Amino acid sequence: MAFFKRELSPVERFENALKSKLAEREKLAGRLGLADKTLAEQRVTTEKLAVSGASNASLEKAEAKMRADEERARTLRAEVADIDEQIVSAERALTEATAQRERELLADQVEALAASIERAVPAFGAGAAGLMDAVTKAPTQVAEAMQFLASVDAVRREVLSAADLVCWELRTLAVRTRAGNANATPAAPPTPELSAGLERQMIYTLSALLWREGSEVKTAPAFAVVGLPKALLPVALRHQHVDYLNARRVQTLMHVHGSGEAKAEPAADDPELVDLDALGAQAQQGAQADVA
Repeated sequence: MAFFKRELSPVERFENALKSKLAEREKLAGRLGLADKTLAEQRVTTEKLAVSGASNASLEKAEAKMRADEERARTLRAEVADIDEQIVSAERALTEATAQRERELLADQVEALAASIERAVPAFGAGAAGLMDAVTKAPTQVAEAMQFLASVDAVRREVLSAADLVCWELRTLAVRTRAGNANATPAAPPTPELSAGLERQMIYTLSALLWREGSEVKTAPAFAVVGLPKALLPVALRHQHVDYLNARRVQTLMHVHGSGEAKAEPAADDPELVDLDALGAQAQQGAQADVA
C-alpha cells in the first residue's frame, strides 16, 4: 500500500526552514568557538617560542599555524554572519506567511458570511411572496390590505437590493483581505439625509442626476448608490438613468466603478446632469396631451 506525504503549508515550510537555519547556526557557532580557542592557544604558543629564542624554523612553523588558525576563524565568522542574515530572512518570510494564513482565514469567513446571506435570501423572498399572494388571491379586495401589499413589496425590493449589495461588498472585502490591503472595512454607500415625509429608494445611477427637494437642489454622480425620492423613480427608470441594485448590469458596473462612496457630487450647473424634475414634467405634459 502506497503512502503519500501531506503537502506542507507555506507556514510549515518556512518554520522548517527556520529551524534548519537555527540548527546550522548553532553548529557553526560551536565550530567558531573551537577555532577561536585554538587560535588563542596558538598565539600563546607562538609568543612563548619567540620569547624563549626558538629557532627560525620553529617560529616560521608556529606563525604559519597561527595564520591558518586566523584564516579558519575568519571564514567561520563570515559563515556565521551569512547564516544570521538567512535567519533574519527566514523569520521575515515566516511572519509574512503567518499573516497571509490569518488573512486567508478571515477572507474565508467573510465569504462564508456572504454565502449564508445569499442562502437565506430565497426564504425571505418566498415569505414575502406568500404574504402578497394572501392579499392578491383573496376573494375580497380591501384598501388596507392593498396598502399592506404595497408595503410588503417595497420592503421585499429593499431587502433584495440590500442583500445583493452587501454580498458584493463582502466578497470585495474578502478579495482585498487576501491581497493584504484591507486596512478597513469598505465604506458603506452614502446614506441620504431623509427629508420629513419623503420616501426614498436606494438605487444605482447610470447618469449624473439633478432633482429638487423643496428649495434645495440635489445632485448625484453617475455610477453611485443614492437614495432617490420614490416620486422620481418611475421617470428615472423609464429613461434608463437608474436601475435597481439587484439588476445584473448594476452588479457588473459596481465591480467596474464601485458604489460611488468616493465620488464628489457634481456641481448644479454641470451640463452633464439629467434634470429628473424636468423629465417628470415633460412626461406629465405628454400624458395630458394624450388625454386631450
